[in-house]
Amino acid sequence: METTPSELFARIVELAKSIFEQVEYSTDYTPARAILRLEGVYSKHRVFVIELIADNSRKYAYYVLRGEWVEAGFDNTPDPRAIRLKYGKIGAEHARELVPHLHRENKSELVLTEEMTFEKFVDWLKANLTE
Repeated sequence: METTPSELFARIVELAKSIFEQVEYSTDYTPARAILRLEGVYSKHRVFVIELIADNSRKYAYYVLRGEWVEAGFDNTPDPRAIRLKYGKIGAEHARELVPHLHRENKSELVLTEEMTFEKFVDWLKANLTE
């Protein structure tokens, strides 16, 4: 059985509330798409989450900041640097392709990743962030 966007968003919000402090979120649903925007605090870090489900695809962005510094940002946007890293060039066949990747060092470093879920993101936070 497939999970509906509202079920997915409810699971994310529940997990966020169990891990983060000061959780605030909003959802927006139309017949064409569903969006979850969530913010919270993890240790001394601010966390920003966006889940977008539309056109039979899932786009996401999971960012963790210390002050204004981007510690890590996982997303699958069609970032030209990620596409170039994956394929060597940006051709018409890949121009809008969703490519999972990770931004580090205030977005100055980029590495390709597997697709990220909110649960995996929480596991990454627990394993990689210290005070």
